[in-house]
Amino acid sequence: MRTLSGPRDYRGCRAILLDRTMLGKKILFTGFFLGLFVAQAISGANTEPNAAIDFSGIKSPIVLRGDSRTAYRDPAGLYHAGTFYLFYTLVRTQADGRIYSYTAVSTSRDLQGFSAPRIITPKGQHLNFSSPGNVVRFADVWVLCLQTYPRLNYRRGDKLRWANDKARLFIMRSKDLLRWSEPELLRVKGPDATAEQMGRMIDPYLIEDKDEPGKWWCFYKQHGVSLSWSYDLANWTYFGRADSGENVCVLVDDDEYVLFHSPGNGIGVKRSKDLKQWRDVNGLITLGQQQWPWAENRITAGVVLDLRKEPRIGKYLMFFHGGGPGKKKTQDNVDANCSLGIAWSDDLKNWSWPGKVPVPQGAEADAKNRRR
Repeated sequence: MRTLSGPRDYRGCRAILLDRTMLGKKILFTGFFLGLFVAQAISGANTEPNAAIDFSGIKSPIVLRGDSRTAYRDPAGLYHAGTFYLFYTLVRTQADGRIYSYTAVSTSRDLQGFSAPRIITPKGQHLNFSSPGNVVRFADVWVLCLQTYPRLNYRRGDKLRWANDKARLFIMRSKDLLRWSEPELLRVKGPDATAEQMGRMIDPYLIEDKDEPGKWWCFYKQHGVSLSWSYDLANWTYFGRADSGENVCVLVDDDEYVLFHSPGNGIGVKRSKDLKQWRDVNGLITLGQQQWPWAENRITAGVVLDLRKEPRIGKYLMFFHGGGPGKKKTQDNVDANCSLGIAWSDDLKNWSWPGKVPVPQGAEADAKNRRR
């Protein structure tokens, strides 16, 4: 047996051991990244940036599922640079029973899976930033509109409670859709109106005027739906109101404004050429509610993206939230067990979703008659 006879032999042995150690690390390092590459190749086989969306590959109408301590509500969507951004209200019940609301975001490349929630607003029951309306491009930055929904000292086991009269509208700005500015109050009743004078308001939505570029409208829930306009998103002029449910979303189609809103249950549709005279169209959209226990209480907060001109998509996309089980509103289906769902359409009249089955005769009428 060979033995070490002096310092030189020891140094030589140590060099051999170090060489072997480094070789082992290189093998492990190479193997790790090779395995990562293979895994990405397999999981991303259908998520190439320019690959068409495979709607048949979306196996569930639920894109984010709530549970006994979590509710996903009030979605807002954006498609940019090959990525779907889904903003929403995230309601969480803490271990001590306190219930908080946040605005969070998840992303997806293929609509078959969304990332874990990333909260973008501060914590506080006096704030409860929530109900993001939409994201628009203004002055070379992204602008997200949202609300506060104060519910002070609200806990699990309390009587179901809505926001107090301090609820107001805000915007946040971002250059990259990742880092967001501090929320800024939207003074939609005019620059001279104080926050106290504006009154309770929720569910904002921003859209540029179809006939006058640079003029922006803010829709929000107050006395039905109220409207204000601005050229800089800072100085607003009140315009008026119309009969409507909550969670308004507005598109332009065939030189008309198309307004989606949420009455007691389902998603209603209105059209207008001038934002003054509105007419109801298309009946009430309830999708697959009759087969969805997770949405038994209510289908609501539908937001529609016009992605017909996007080569990967070529359709309208709708995100919405459903609450259940149970037809009576409780903490169990308002502050928990709410999930975000998905549907799509070619014409805003006929909607499809994963696992679509025929709706029983009379189900649409039954859903329409249910109210909060």
